[in-house]
Formats: sequence, structure tokens, C-alpha cells
Amino acid sequence: MAHSGAVNKAGDHRMISSDGPLRNSIKLNRADLIQEIVDTYQKHGWTWARALLTPEAHAEMADGEVSFESVTVETATVDALWFSRPSHNRRQAWELRLLAESPFALFETLEPDETEEQREEMRREMEARLRDFVNR
Repeated sequence: MAHSGAVNKAGDHRMISSDGPLRNSIKLNRADLIQEIVDTYQKHGWTWARALLTPEAHAEMADGEVSFESVTVETATVDALWFSRPSHNRRQAWELRLLAESPFALFETLEPDETEEQREEMRREMEARLRDFVNR
């Protein structure tokens, strides 16, 4: 997946956006968009780990069009998907992809010695940054 990104002031987080197969598509419903994003990430070795869905998205997904059986689903104020995969030097890469036709994601790598509590804190910080981006 082609990404262009910039390192923020802290130097450790990248905001990523890219042109992808969705850029020229007609407006997709949420279920189709989720499936297209998941398929693209999986094709590049990512594992879909979590979904953040607004109450409206939860209601729209009630018909079972998308299978969430292997994914943790959380109610949120923004719709986004979490993906992870192994990275260099035993690190783990996490990407938080905004559920929108225009690709936008936040990326972070985690050190192998970080505790699950530290990892969860980082994920919550990324979620806050994504909310800030959407609400600006």
C-alpha cells in the first residue's frame, strides 16, 4: 500500500494518507467500505484487530453484512478500524484507519518490551488524535 506521511513534532507518530482503490469509487455504504478497507489491509499482511463504531454505524451493521466475530468492537464517537502486524526488530505495528472513502490513518510501532497496559494507552492516545483530526 503506498503511503505518504509526515512525522509530527514529537517525531514518533505519522499521520498517513494515500491514494488507494477507493479514491475514484462511487460513494460506498459503510459495510462495503469496511469490507474494502479490510480486504486491502489483509492483502498487505495486516490483521484486523478492532473496530470503533458510532451508535449510528452499530445500527447500520445490525443486519450482519459485515462479520465482526474475530474483532473487538467498541462504541466510539468516530468510525475507525484498527489493524496490526509484525514490524522490524520484534516490534508490532498498529494502524488506526478512519472509516472514510478518503484514506487517512495514524501509525505507530510498539516495542516488544512494552506492557499491554502501555500498548493500550498508546492506542487510546491514537484514538484521541483521530477524534481531534475529524472534529477540527
